Amino acid sequence: MIITRRRVLGYGGASLAVLLAGSARASGDEVIEVGMQGNADGSHVWFDPVGLHVRPGQTVRWTNRDKGNSHTVTAYHPDVFERPLRIPAAAKPFNSDYLLPDEAFSAVFPVEGVYDYYCVPHEHAGMVGRIVVGRPAAHDAPGSAGADLVPLPDVALDGFPSIEEILARGIVRRQA
Repeated sequence: MIITRRRVLGYGGASLAVLLAGSARASGDEVIEVGMQGNADGSHVWFDPVGLHVRPGQTVRWTNRDKGNSHTVTAYHPDVFERPLRIPAAAKPFNSDYLLPDEAFSAVFPVEGVYDYYCVPHEHAGMVGRIVVGRPAAHDAPGSAGADLVPLPDVALDGFPSIEEILARGIVRRQA
């Protein structure tokens, strides 16, 4: 077999394609990080980023980076503190319990849809976040509270980035 420049380039291109395909698959296992933040005097708290677009089955990890507060990551769900359902009906609700500084909590998102969550002690300060998994249909947007459920405060409702913004940008950060 005669080795020509064309054959070497062909093998190199094929090898590069295999490597790129492998790294694309590996990125599906990527853990997405969300920080739980607060300013020094504790007067302002937030999730960063506040909005994420992830693939079904992807993992999100929240880490409390606020040295002055404990925080939670809690799904809006009737089974968790009688809150309105603001995650897909087929999804399992999540609740981290209180995380001290530098502690972390992870959740996997296998069900396509929109997931709204909040920090229990700081919901009234607008500490909320939204994750869009896959490409949900318009009817998958979070609904309103039932009469027997605790409604969301206006500051929380105003804190969610739009689904359209999350889909367009992938990651939505909030200014501190």
